[in-house]
Amino acid sequence: MLLFFFLATLLGATTAQAGILYPTIIKKGEHLRPQSNARRSASHGGEPCKSWQFAIETHNLIDWKTVPNECELFVGRYLLGDQYAEDSKVVTREAFKFALSFNKSYDGFDIWIFAIDETALSNLPYYASRGFGTEPFDSKAFDKWVKSEDAPALSWTLKLYKQLQLLGYKIVFLTGRREYKREATHDNLLVAGYRNWEKLIHKPSDYNGSALDYKSDKRQQLVDAGYRIVGNVGDQWSDLLGTNHGTRNFKLPNPLYYVI
Repeated sequence: MLLFFFLATLLGATTAQAGILYPTIIKKGEHLRPQSNARRSASHGGEPCKSWQFAIETHNLIDWKTVPNECELFVGRYLLGDQYAEDSKVVTREAFKFALSFNKSYDGFDIWIFAIDETALSNLPYYASRGFGTEPFDSKAFDKWVKSEDAPALSWTLKLYKQLQLLGYKIVFLTGRREYKREATHDNLLVAGYRNWEKLIHKPSDYNGSALDYKSDKRQQLVDAGYRIVGNVGDQWSDLLGTNHGTRNFKLPNPLYYVI
C-alpha cells in the first residue's frame, strides 16, 4: 500500500496502459527517486516544460544534453501517463494507414526500417532510475542495462511491426547500438515479442561519425542491395533525416535524450 501511495503522490494517477508497458517501474518503487519537497515542487514543470517538449519534438531545439532539472517530474508523468501512449498510438496508426495504401511490390524487397531504443524497445525502467533524462548519459551503466535484456517492447510499435509483416513487408532494425551489444539486443528483441526480422544492423564498435551519417550510409547500402525503403520509424531526428530515409518517415516521441 505504501508503495502505491508513493507512486500516486510522485507521478499522479498512472494508467493501466503504463502498467502494461512498464511493470518494473510500477511494481518497484526503487526505480523512482525520492526528491526533496523543494525540488519536487519545482519539478512539476508546468507550461515551460510543455513548451520545451514541443520545441524538442519539432526539432526547433537541437543538440541538447539533458532534460532540464525542473522538468524531471513533467517528463516522468508524461512517459508513465496516458499521453505518451496516445501520442505513440497516433503515430503508429498513421504508419499503418500509409502501409495499407502504398502500392507495394511482392518481390520481397519492400522494407520498413525501425530504430530500437525508444522505438522498438523502451529504456524507461533505466531512465526512471536516473532522473528521467536529467542526469548526463553514463555509457557503462547503460551497457549494463542493455546486457540485462530487460527492456520491454513499446506496445504500439510492436503492434505496427506485426501488422506490417502481415501485409508482406520486411523489417530492418537499424540501431545506434554498437556491434558488441548485438547478442543482448537480439535476445531482448525476441523476449519482447519481435520475430522474423530481415536484418539487424549495428553500428561498428570503432565508428566515430554522427548518427545521421551512419544511418544514411546504412540506408544507402540497403538501397544498393535492391531494397526499397517504404517507411522509416524512429524516435530521433537523426533516424529520419539524411539520405534514403524512405517514402515516409514516422517520428515517435522521446523527451529523454537527443542523438546527433
